[in-house]
Amino acid sequence: MVDEVSPAAVEELLDGEDPPLVVDVSTEAEFALGHVPGSINVPLSNLVSHLDRVAGAERIVTVCPRGEASVQAVRLLSAYEGTEDARIQSMAGGLAAWDGPLEEGLDEGAEGDEEDGDEKN
Repeated sequence: MVDEVSPAAVEELLDGEDPPLVVDVSTEAEFALGHVPGSINVPLSNLVSHLDRVAGAERIVTVCPRGEASVQAVRLLSAYEGTEDARIQSMAGGLAAWDGPLEEGLDEGAEGDEEDGDEKN
């Protein structure tokens, strides 16, 4: 069973002294439309090839539009070296359940991904 955390709890954690790393596993196009402030975008299809962006984090919260892909992301991250000591949780209900503020735009730290870079909306 995957550990989930409520959107309200995520908002509290983000306001705390030691906020988690929020990893949004949505596509770049979905991420650009709105995401949890301060989150990084690592699309689920590219997660394994970008583990370096999450390695070493003590607490990771995965996010997606509806809370389904983020559950898969927790399972993937839990299986890899570099995240074995982290507490990894999925935000229950995804962005659909998030009542907090949203940021728009792309992740400045993202590395160009050929698959997602060709998408046009």
